[in-house]
Amino acid sequence: MLTTISDLLKKTKDVKRSSYIWNAINAVLSACQCPVILIVINRTCGVNDSGVFSIAFAVASLMLYVGLYGLRRFQASDVIEKYTFGQYHGMRFITCTVMIAASLVYCIWGMIFRNYSIMKFMVIFVVCLLKVIQAYSDVIHGRMQQQGRLDVATKCSSVRYVLEVIAYCVMLVITKDLFISSVVCLITSVIVLMLTTVNAGREYCKYRPEFSTASMKMLSIEGFPLFASLFLNMYISNAPKYAIDAYLTDEMQALYNFIFMPAFMVGLLANFIFNPILTSYAKLWQSGTTESIKKLVKLIKKQCMVILGLTAAGLAIAYTVGIPILSFVFGVELNSYRCELCLVMAGGGMLAYSTFFSTVVTIIRLQRPMFICYGLCAASAYVFSGTFVRTGGVMGAVILYGCIMTLLSLMLGVIMVRGLKR
Repeated sequence: MLTTISDLLKKTKDVKRSSYIWNAINAVLSACQCPVILIVINRTCGVNDSGVFSIAFAVASLMLYVGLYGLRRFQASDVIEKYTFGQYHGMRFITCTVMIAASLVYCIWGMIFRNYSIMKFMVIFVVCLLKVIQAYSDVIHGRMQQQGRLDVATKCSSVRYVLEVIAYCVMLVITKDLFISSVVCLITSVIVLMLTTVNAGREYCKYRPEFSTASMKMLSIEGFPLFASLFLNMYISNAPKYAIDAYLTDEMQALYNFIFMPAFMVGLLANFIFNPILTSYAKLWQSGTTESIKKLVKLIKKQCMVILGLTAAGLAIAYTVGIPILSFVFGVELNSYRCELCLVMAGGGMLAYSTFFSTVVTIIRLQRPMFICYGLCAASAYVFSGTFVRTGGVMGAVILYGCIMTLLSLMLGVIMVRGLKR
């Protein structure tokens, strides 16, 4: 059975074409996970439980970057194999352990300082554990991509995303209990991980991790600027949610997330859409010739125009039919939030730009100035989030998000252009 599953995952007539198609499918499935589950929660358990799941998913998404430690982009673009897979694998064991500990600390902190109920504590922690599965599988998928088989990696992820959502939604309908549904989803995710990613990865990976002090230290040093940047990027994206969690209600959290969902999906899609370009961009940069750098710049300009077009289309949809669609999908009246939706979609476009610029900056190895950009924006979000949310409610949260993402994309764009010119 394991061999049959592995053969099915590897089967393709055109690896490059399959990689792009399955990467797109994977991006859509990943972006749809949270909204689909929220729809079912809102219709089976109510708005308050939707708010609980929203903050759980936001916290878990933040903790995911602790587990990833920013090394996927570094690993996939490591075309000269400076580090072995065993070293990346060993590092991932360490970061996933730290991720679990950090998640537990956050949940305890929430009980002490934000009066989390036992149910909210358990749901947040289990959803964080669900993201640990994603963090671990990512290192194997990175090796597959490094070996030119991104298609296999994205097929594995796609199967897992679909079965996770099915398990969660079915259990919600049966039990109407967030915690039980989360646990069943976690168990499903582990089983699928073993049958797909771990099983198919045997051809590309030797699973014995290496924990040599020297290699772990070097990976920690080289990966830290990118990890910190991506971690802070996720914090910046979710800063309004944390402020709402601190100062408003779970119901307001749910309403903000209903409006924010299109921009959230844009962010996730951006991360996955940019994955296939990592290796090709890295090879152009690594060659170092004038011709290859000119080709790289041309590709960057083309990608910027694509993002602009998608953002414009998103704004048009948000202004015309966005509110009726969201109201129908979530079963909540949102007619008074049209302006907020348009602003958050514009912020989603800026998020796509910042994600793309950070990808290029990573390839040209300017992680340290990138970290400074994220640090400044995260500090601004931390300082001003409470004021914006307390005084403006959902509108304040939306304005904060748009301002911070615009500032971040501008700063990263300047670093990218200066690095390419140099």
